[in-house]
Amino acid sequence: MRHRGPDWSGVYASDKAILAHERLSIVDVNAGAQPLYNAEKTHALAVNGEIYNHQALRAEYGDRYQFQAGSDCEVILALYQEKGPEFLDDLQGMFAFALYDSEKDAYLIGRDHIGIIPLYMGHDEHGNFYVASEMKALVPVCRTIKEFPAGSYLWSKDGEIRQYYQRDWFDYDAVKDNVTDKNELRQALEESVKSHLMSDVPYGVAALRRS
Repeated sequence: MRHRGPDWSGVYASDKAILAHERLSIVDVNAGAQPLYNAEKTHALAVNGEIYNHQALRAEYGDRYQFQAGSDCEVILALYQEKGPEFLDDLQGMFAFALYDSEKDAYLIGRDHIGIIPLYMGHDEHGNFYVASEMKALVPVCRTIKEFPAGSYLWSKDGEIRQYYQRDWFDYDAVKDNVTDKNELRQALEESVKSHLMSDVPYGVAALRRS
């Protein structure tokens, strides 16, 4: 997994859970190493992805959660502290994460709304549960491997994968009479692109024309 992130290797290990992370630094380059922890070190988090609305969430929860770094992904810990496992619809971004709560001896696995970030899960011969962002990381140890469904989360206390991302436009009949507005579409596209440009490292844009 080293090739997934050349900037940092981090591991959380306890008797009940292990989180390992390979980092590619984009936001909070100097202090955003993972796994991330809450102030009490009772919640550990490993994330692959980016949270585009992290600044708004940080402002909203900053008076109730003690942030430890400037990482965009740390807002996941703040939301978990505030709401428990049912917060994923508050996140705007692409992500796959594993969060372990040592106080409750519970874990939370989540994946972004349309599955931009890959995530796979499996069990070994002893029944131990694994998740990874690359399937080949699970092949040596897991007898069965499945894709973790997009727009869903797994809370170990109930053991069920639940879909959190549900919209009315999933049903064509609910939106078939909607009026299409060119200006609204352009505005939505521009706002989406702008929300993605929150990196602490240089970025570029490439345009390709096909004849």
